[in-house]
Amino acid sequence: MTQHAKHQIVIVGGGAGGISAAASLLKRDKSLDIAIIEPAETHYYQPGWTLVGGGVFDQAKTRRSMSSLIPKGVKWINSAVSGFDPDNNEVSLADGEHVAYEYLVVSPGLKLCWDKVEGLEQTLGKNGVTSNYRFDLAPYTWKLVQELKSGTALFTQPPMPIKCAGAPQKAMYLSCSHWLKHGHLKDIHVGFHNAGGVLFGVQEYVPALMEYIEKYDAKLCLNQNLIAIDGEQKTATFKVTDADENAREETREFDMIHVCPPQASLDFVANSPLADQAGWVEVDQETLQHKRYPNIWGLGDACSAPNAKTAAAVRQQAPVVAANLIATLNKQDQTAYYTGYGSCPLTVERGKIVLAEFGYGGALEPSFPKWLLDGTKATRRAWFLKETLLPPIYFDAMLKGREWLAKPKTR
Repeated sequence: MTQHAKHQIVIVGGGAGGISAAASLLKRDKSLDIAIIEPAETHYYQPGWTLVGGGVFDQAKTRRSMSSLIPKGVKWINSAVSGFDPDNNEVSLADGEHVAYEYLVVSPGLKLCWDKVEGLEQTLGKNGVTSNYRFDLAPYTWKLVQELKSGTALFTQPPMPIKCAGAPQKAMYLSCSHWLKHGHLKDIHVGFHNAGGVLFGVQEYVPALMEYIEKYDAKLCLNQNLIAIDGEQKTATFKVTDADENAREETREFDMIHVCPPQASLDFVANSPLADQAGWVEVDQETLQHKRYPNIWGLGDACSAPNAKTAAAVRQQAPVVAANLIATLNKQDQTAYYTGYGSCPLTVERGKIVLAEFGYGGALEPSFPKWLLDGTKATRRAWFLKETLLPPIYFDAMLKGREWLAKPKTR
């Protein structure tokens, strides 16, 4: 059994969380010895896929090579993680090698469970079945939207937690915006089937969203969870739960269906000593330090903090992890804390967005004064932020350790 040279800091995951954490660490101390373990050769700007599916973004602009984004001076171990041995400060790789560390940051993301919906995998990308949650399928969403002139379009949302909780309804709004503009919406029945009991989890944003549900004459179907799809027959089956928790199955026909898949913790995380009972990396929700292993931190979609799983959350988490890890390394108190901030730019029509920004418990955390940008209303300024500013902020600020509007709060 071979072993890589031990690294001072090992980061699991080369997504938004892992690269941002590495960049934030190096901004604070360029002498750090850091390695990132990541099997993928390509890094994706996933927040852009909704706009690809809405005909706004070019698909190619949402991907870059991993090698171009990993910070200079950070060693890239191009392999997959198979397990953790926190008692011996080691990470196991799929190729049988082990990587030793002094400090560990865990940010591998989560998995999309396409197989949890019967028949879904077999029909994805054909028969009118699509999802903006996959890079290769987002253009198919736009193709279907352009081609549909009449019939039934369904949009689904599974039980929480999922990443970017607004994405399932964003796909619906952008589709409806296109159909309305081209005069087809009156001939299209639109249904939004949400496994949850509310349209959006933070009440302050619901009135603005409901205006668009009504504008598009979309049928809001709550407590309805997609459990099966027959692509050839173009039918979708939902488990419908009533107020008394009684469940029944209902089958709907469709011409187009946009599916958000159920999501879960990755197996190598869920089955490891780092996981809590639900399978997520068990961290303190403020310091993001592991609750049982003080030389380990978690961030991003894989961690147990009860925040919305968004790239905006990672942008706030990475500096907190970096500050607290370095404080621990220097035998100082951890003073940085994460408020649970997450952002969900809800694209309610082409050219307007409801910019939801909130922290733990649904507390509103707007980045801008209300006179400049009122997030509880649909605005063109929020659209400009999403379409024009956020991609360069992601690639040229967040992934490079520049913490504009993301400096960690401290005690």
